[in-house]
Amino acid sequence: MTRGAPIPETVTLHVPFRIVKRGGKKEMQMPEGATQPRRTDNALVKALARAFRWKRMLESGEFTTIAELAEHEGIAPSYMTRVLRLTLLAPDIVDTILEGRQGPDVILARLMYGFPEEWERQKKSF
Repeated sequence: MTRGAPIPETVTLHVPFRIVKRGGKKEMQMPEGATQPRRTDNALVKALARAFRWKRMLESGEFTTIAELAEHEGIAPSYMTRVLRLTLLAPDIVDTILEGRQGPDVILARLMYGFPEEWERQKKSF
């Protein structure tokens, strides 16, 4: 705008997006082809960190059973088992999650209910 040019009273801006539920909260989702900023899923990253930490504690012999480790951590053994499954994800999928490049369908709630064990099948389903 130049000096002396009238300032419009109303400016209308159209931004195409839709609201979707993701992990129990609402998010804006941009249309196909629009670039979206990288956004890490903190719950998923935290679960991955816990899973690999717990795996290391079990493999080192610090704890001999999942039940013993779960009691030490103050959580249910069944929950720990579901989280430990995350250590079976393909390394490139883990990297994608840590970098915030995973698709909107890759959320902790979905992964907790299982996924294919074979890495090639995982890549096709994510």
